[in-house]
Amino acid sequence: MAEGESAAVVEAAIDDLGWSNTRLWVERSLGLGDRIRTVARLRGGWTSQIRRLDVEGEGEPYSVVLRSFVKPFFVKHALGLLTREADILRLLADTNVPVARLHGVDAAAEHCDHPSLLMSLLPGSVRLDGEDIERKTELLARQLAAIHGLVVPEEDRPRTYQAWTGPERVRVPEQPKQPDVWQRAVEVIRRPAPAYQPCFLHRDFHPGNVLFAGEGDGLAITGVVDWVETSWGPADLDVAHCSTALALLHGVQVGMRLADHYIAAGGTLSDDPADHLYWRVLDALAFAPDAEKVAEPWRELGRADLTPPVLAQRLEEYLQALFRQYG
Repeated sequence: MAEGESAAVVEAAIDDLGWSNTRLWVERSLGLGDRIRTVARLRGGWTSQIRRLDVEGEGEPYSVVLRSFVKPFFVKHALGLLTREADILRLLADTNVPVARLHGVDAAAEHCDHPSLLMSLLPGSVRLDGEDIERKTELLARQLAAIHGLVVPEEDRPRTYQAWTGPERVRVPEQPKQPDVWQRAVEVIRRPAPAYQPCFLHRDFHPGNVLFAGEGDGLAITGVVDWVETSWGPADLDVAHCSTALALLHGVQVGMRLADHYIAAGGTLSDDPADHLYWRVLDALAFAPDAEKVAEPWRELGRADLTPPVLAQRLEEYLQALFRQYG
């Protein structure tokens, strides 16, 4: 997780968080004599409660990040989600992908108050503003191509991807400006999923899960976080997910450019425009009608401009752009 996210934290008293068992588990996971000094709750997460724990002891002070599932839905699925993330952090520890180092996991809450994962603090911060957006988009594409290029032994491969919507589950806006666009989009995903060459997917790769440091030519990605949805599937789907997020955050044209940057970085997408359209539309419709699930944490991180009407309009315009280019 991010060092720079300290700019968006809520300071909290150590013993006033309803996590006494979790705190004991964390301190047992630390070095001999190390103790938690201060706690800061990090904003911007939707699925889990995230805290930065500042630690002191015999050596230099340092910080770790605690991720805990507290919402009933995620508590129910925590065993699979947190176990998967722990496995992925171990798998990626010796790769060039910048990920946190795993300190410990209690996915079944056998020792903690809630299912939890403890990891190192990564440098950098989440940056959702439009500054240096072209450079950011190029870096995102390059990082995504590197993730997809990882060679993963068959026994270490994550689960096959899961679609996050379907033609019968799409929530179309109540009063869309272009009803025919939505109808056409739903029809696109009624076809069977296209054949694809599978690869290693982050599955939730977007600017909210990437940490940056530096400015201008020195801008660089310093971390990729949130690996609970990691999957095995089509590169097109990861590119589609990041493209949709960019379109919602920064406008349609930014979202449309990611695929070109991805190919320029050495990534491979479907040669068939109809197949590529399928994956792009499948992802975009999972955000319908107004992307509120992601908009709430984005607004917490300073993007108050991302209101439901703004996002609904951008999503509709993005679908139109996809049809113009690939349909």
